[in-house]
Amino acid sequence: MLATYLIGLREGLEAGLIVGILVAYLSKLGRRDLLGRLWAGIGIAVAISLGVGALLTWGPYAMTFQAQEILGGVLSLAAVGMVTWMIFWMATHGAGLSKELRSQVDAAIDRSWVAIIVLGALSVGREGIETALFVWANVSGGSDPVLGTLGAVLGILTAVGISWGISRGLVRFNLSVFFTWTGLFLILVAAGVLAYGIGDLQEASVIPGWGEPAFSLVEAVPPGSWYGTLLGGIFNFTPEPTWAQVIGWLGYVAVTVSLYLGVLHRRASAGRGASATSVSSPAAAGASAH
Repeated sequence: MLATYLIGLREGLEAGLIVGILVAYLSKLGRRDLLGRLWAGIGIAVAISLGVGALLTWGPYAMTFQAQEILGGVLSLAAVGMVTWMIFWMATHGAGLSKELRSQVDAAIDRSWVAIIVLGALSVGREGIETALFVWANVSGGSDPVLGTLGAVLGILTAVGISWGISRGLVRFNLSVFFTWTGLFLILVAAGVLAYGIGDLQEASVIPGWGEPAFSLVEAVPPGSWYGTLLGGIFNFTPEPTWAQVIGWLGYVAVTVSLYLGVLHRRASAGRGASATSVSSPAAAGASAH
């Protein structure tokens, strides 16, 4: 439940920030007449996201066991890919998000009335579909479906409340720090989903099983224990992983965390460089004046 709550919270905050920027910019331009079209696009995005969630939940039941395992494995890998892309996109584009969205609004206004609807649908739909796919992948890995879904819903509702508070100036906190740490957490969650997807593909004989499990932690983490359930629900932990799952998990974490920390380091260096430039500019201006 914690994992799906944080997924819903993070994705909901991203969507909330995007909606807030779009609404504020249209209001600033004096084009509040376009807000109805923007909200229509957002409504379409929400409906599509709910439809994707329903399809993922009930669609596979009519399939054979092997087909279900193949579908589960492929969708788990797709969920990992989408969430990984989202984490890096936010880390690299977060600072310029407002400027980028404003330019998209300007272009949409110049094109046609339909463009605002499409902009609203695409801006929010990406987060919605990512949420539906990743929550499904996490829940299908062994989490309680009711608690998993409830966690995501509570996370989204929390994000809505925080986004409203930010737009009214009632809530203030460091969004950069929040997205940085949740990004690291979601990398570990995604690694568990990746391992689960690999296990599904092995059960469907798409990937070789490679014999016995790599190791067993059943005695240290019994499957029925509360901490075993907690680890399974959050990180898709399995006490007897295969070698393919171990290699996939370690490889993904090692590569993704290294790249992510590199992106954060470059972003911090760029921020320090911009601060140094802004501080030195007045001095330089004063020197040239003399």
